[in-house]
Amino acid sequence: MSATLILPFDLDAAPAARSRSVRVRSADELRSALRQARASALSLDASGLDRVLRLDAARGLLEVQAAATWSLLAAYLAHRGIALGAFAEARCLPPTIGEAISQAAPGPDGLPVSAHVAAFTMVTPDGELRRASRDSNRELFRLALGGQGTIGVLYSVTLQLESLQRSARDARAPVNLCITDAAAAGTVECAIECLVLPAELGAYLADIRCVAHEHRVPLHGIAVRRYLTDHESFLRWATQEWAGVQVRFGVKLTLGAGVRSTEIRRLLLGLALARRGSFPIRDLRDVSREQLEACYPILSAFLAEKRRCDPTERLQNDWYRRLRTLLRGEPCEVRWAK
Repeated sequence: MSATLILPFDLDAAPAARSRSVRVRSADELRSALRQARASALSLDASGLDRVLRLDAARGLLEVQAAATWSLLAAYLAHRGIALGAFAEARCLPPTIGEAISQAAPGPDGLPVSAHVAAFTMVTPDGELRRASRDSNRELFRLALGGQGTIGVLYSVTLQLESLQRSARDARAPVNLCITDAAAAGTVECAIECLVLPAELGAYLADIRCVAHEHRVPLHGIAVRRYLTDHESFLRWATQEWAGVQVRFGVKLTLGAGVRSTEIRRLLLGLALARRGSFPIRDLRDVSREQLEACYPILSAFLAEKRRCDPTERLQNDWYRRLRTLLRGEPCEVRWAK
């Protein structure tokens, strides 16, 4: 769990090349670090914020620091007779609770984990500690859930245990389609996930096989997950129920492998969008500005709120820098990415 804080006059320089790293383990250290960033750029390492803080059994609430993992949470609650192993086993979840909340990532039943958040404590880019919930600081609450870590740095998250348990009980494993493709041997696996309407799933799977055949791309596998509608976050990626289709394909390891993998991912994404589909906003590798704005018309309003909360754009991360480059219409560097 990390963030980069930079000075407003040097937005286009490479942050990693000029910032020092600061590791924090408490709310006071986190506040101090963000205030230091007013004077000099720094890269913030918040991985030390990984403890369970408070269990309120009577109200069914659990407060954990943002870098705590789902595995830690499941082990802690297992000793108290609460089974949440499905969250620790969910491959679509980022490992830490803070990252999952920042992405509004889907839980084991497909419901975004933002649905289980009762409140959180966050340090804003100017170094102020703020608490938000569904009843207080509602606007900040909705912006930070699914805000990709650009609104502030999460210190702690308070989760609703009953809601988490219900999600764990309703867990659905992804459907893995059996694919035997002899040509996959000796190729490097790449992947993309696209979102399609459940009614379009069969047709999109046929599209994938056509791409594989016409472009001689060996398939390593296809996994389909159910994603439920997000009702909590401002920048919603799950605007309706989606079938999340992860396509794993192979490319030969050559000098042009990176370009080839990007070409295939963009083709698969274009076919999904042609069927009124979308893509998870956490992954901006292969989208165009036009596709981004078509799938996320709320984005301009979100960025206006981001600038209101952080007018000098002090708090940035890789996602935000890529987004800014994309919206400027600048070409993104093509890298070898699986």
